[in-house]
Amino acid sequence: MKKILVLLLFLVQTSFAQLYKSEPVTALLGAFDQEVDMVRQSLTNAKTETLNGIAFTTGTLNGRRVVVAETGIGKTNAAMTTAFVLAYFKPERVLFTGIAGGTNPELQPGDLVIADKTAYHDFYYTTFDKRKTHQTRNPITKELNPEYFPGDSVLLKTAVAVAKSQKFESIPQTSRPPSVIVGTVVTGDMFVSSEEKVASLRQEFRADATEMEGAAVAQVCYQQGVPCLVIRSLSDKANSNARTDMLAFVKIAARNSANLVMGIVRALR
Repeated sequence: MKKILVLLLFLVQTSFAQLYKSEPVTALLGAFDQEVDMVRQSLTNAKTETLNGIAFTTGTLNGRRVVVAETGIGKTNAAMTTAFVLAYFKPERVLFTGIAGGTNPELQPGDLVIADKTAYHDFYYTTFDKRKTHQTRNPITKELNPEYFPGDSVLLKTAVAVAKSQKFESIPQTSRPPSVIVGTVVTGDMFVSSEEKVASLRQEFRADATEMEGAAVAQVCYQQGVPCLVIRSLSDKANSNARTDMLAFVKIAARNSANLVMGIVRALR
């Protein structure tokens, strides 16, 4: 009986995947509910299916077929959900939306960073020739990946163009309206809330923002040859007040990022 149930589950999942192989789809991912709720609520003809325990919502956004999912927080969860969405839905591209802590001193909560590159700040490896590196290794090619995963150039260009005409919400008590930059986002399995860590990330990586999923999503997409772009809106400055600021500003920051991502989908050709 158990074998029959497993077979049926496999057939259902395979059929569901085959359905989306034939029609172009864009995957929109975020780590937790507040980061993707606005996107999900904007879909027409929305339908949610659970595959491998992950809820995937398909529908139409601005005339384009999309699939939306929460990856969960952290690198492993993000990589797992990204792998599932690539396997089942065969998306043409992946956009990641969400919040981050700012590490560029010129940025403030509410600002957005379009990642032209992402990297791990907590991955260190010694190669066979005893060279220390942040580079991961591609299990398919056996070659080292780049230290910085590049954002897709077409998506990046589209995001920059959309951001120029997009309106974003200001966070109370900030000194100016939100700005958008193209910059470096670094990823690690920690919530950064330390001035010392911010200084270290800025010095070593020239990081503009830090979060917990982006590079993992970018790595999976890079190794599978799928265009990917990470969008982040700052909820805090990753300093000792980060936890308080994040809880206060998460909703506005999440909406700013989601608005830009939905604008990108609208502008796709």
